[in-house]
Amino acid sequence: MDGITEWIVETFGAAIPAEWIIFAVSLLPLLELRAGILAATLLQVDMIPAFFICAVGTLLPIPLILLFVRQVFDWMRNTCLKGFVQRMEKKVEKNRKKVERYQKWGLFLFVGIPLPGTGAWTGALIAAMMNMRFKDAMPPIIFGTLAADGIMCLLGYGLLGAVL
Repeated sequence: MDGITEWIVETFGAAIPAEWIIFAVSLLPLLELRAGILAATLLQVDMIPAFFICAVGTLLPIPLILLFVRQVFDWMRNTCLKGFVQRMEKKVEKNRKKVERYQKWGLFLFVGIPLPGTGAWTGALIAAMMNMRFKDAMPPIIFGTLAADGIMCLLGYGLLGAVL
């Protein structure tokens, strides 16, 4: 993740405004706000704007995932992307129990703890595959994203070291 983020910053940093790079990185699955905050620190963007840019970038695709991923996966199963769908479903099954046990709180914690393989995209995918209602899934994903964003800002901007 760090290597990809660094490459994006090095490749586009001189040509595209920093805020757009941060936003674009935050939109990407797997990278999301964790990489967005890293990009923001590399581009020397202040923490507060970076926090909001990363949150918006990460959350923007989530309603689409919650509402349409099952239909998209059904379509993809009939294409050469069948293997991709199977890998994603395997990932969902691997993480499903973490969310199912505590439902909304489980989804919040899954999204809110910024570890590899967790985040808003995966949380939304799990919620959709569990047939969780949109109104039940969206708030934990939003608050989990904000929590992860705050944690990453504390780590990325070195504030955690100053507090401890």
